[in-house]
Amino acid sequence: MQQKNILVTGADGQLGQCFQLLANAYSDCKFYFCNSKTLDITNKIAIEAFVKKNDIDILINCAAYTAVDKAEVEREVALLVNATSVGLMASICNNLKVQFIHFSTDYVFNGSGTIPYLSTDKTEPVNFYGLTKLRGEEAAIAANPNALIIRISWVYSPFGKNFVKTMISLLSSKEQINVVADQFGSPTYAVDLAKAVLEIITSNNKIQGVYHYCNSGIISWFDFATAIKQGINSNCIVNPITTAGFPTPAKRPSFSALHTASFEKDFKQAIPEWKESLGACLSELKERGEVF
Repeated sequence: MQQKNILVTGADGQLGQCFQLLANAYSDCKFYFCNSKTLDITNKIAIEAFVKKNDIDILINCAAYTAVDKAEVEREVALLVNATSVGLMASICNNLKVQFIHFSTDYVFNGSGTIPYLSTDKTEPVNFYGLTKLRGEEAAIAANPNALIIRISWVYSPFGKNFVKTMISLLSSKEQINVVADQFGSPTYAVDLAKAVLEIITSNNKIQGVYHYCNSGIISWFDFATAIKQGINSNCIVNPITTAGFPTPAKRPSFSALHTASFEKDFKQAIPEWKESLGACLSELKERGEVF
């Protein structure tokens, strides 16, 4: 098989680091991992030059502005990273015949649903972060009809800041904590996601469009925290509270579970159940000495 040259942007983020974790297992791929210091994704000339110089076949965009609450005030930078730069990269990939893969979010939906959202369901973000991600989807599709966009939800990994690592810290240091019990969704273990994307690439699958990926099962944040508590054998008491009891600058959708059947069917992949993936993450963190 001919070697594939793959550019991964946002290399320092959760998902970017998961691709780095798995890279050595894919010997037929040559990876170029770039962060904001090594490649400016808002600079058309810089991106084009990098792609041409390294004969890039696939661009996986993991770069994103993910601070949901800060996005309410840092609107310009959130829009630049999550929308403008996405359209720019998608356009460059279209012109240079490079496969473009991008990640979006469950926050493009308003959360009023009661069954998992299909990729074709109406989008209606309830916060500015969700709006910037939706604008990014629209920009990518407009600039590159061959783009693959994967919406994900409740992302966590052994890297960076995320709900699982925050809970481990709190559960290990507090006697009791309060966790929201009336917001429902599905976690996405970023290592699973990275594996799924690499399988798509190595199978030479060029399917385009919008898909959903998350681990199977619908839970609340309280359910998630309780499972983490059990996984690390914590004695901390976890109290369920309502969203009203934990106000945030940005509104959250109350239900944002994603329907993944089309992903599993079209890409011929089974998606792990959320408890299985949480166990894998906790095991990885224990090996790294990060579970208290």
